Amino acid sequence: MRSSSHPSTRRSPRAEGGRGSSSPLELDSHELITGVLVTLSGELDSTNDLDLESFVDGLLRPNQALILDLGGLTFMDGRGLSALLRLSGVVRRKGGALHLANVSDLPARLLQLTGIWDALNIHTSVEAAIAQTLHGYPAPS
Repeated sequence: MRSSSHPSTRRSPRAEGGRGSSSPLELDSHELITGVLVTLSGELDSTNDLDLESFVDGLLRPNQALILDLGGLTFMDGRGLSALLRLSGVVRRKGGALHLANVSDLPARLLQLTGIWDALNIHTSVEAAIAQTLHGYPAPS
């Protein structure tokens, strides 16, 4: 991942979720050659799902991938799941693809129970997701 990342990083301006939330969600981003990596930590739920979408909206570029590292996510409810699906649609409309990495525990169970697991690009690691986005990407000159 080091060779494909750029030094620029963007952090969420607030660690607490929106709408009077008590559910913390921390967001961090890194630009990649093929898109952007966003790392989520904490809980993704009805109190902060729009914070994720707003954060990502400013990062998306046409024809680039969005990789969400969910390794630090400890909880996700139906609104969090809906946010992932909405982001997938937004990225697809811009000509890119959404990739989820390090999905485990409760978020993984929710994706599996709802049948969405098979509809998304899910990878065991960030490195595997980056490798998938590099497949077919032109080599740097």
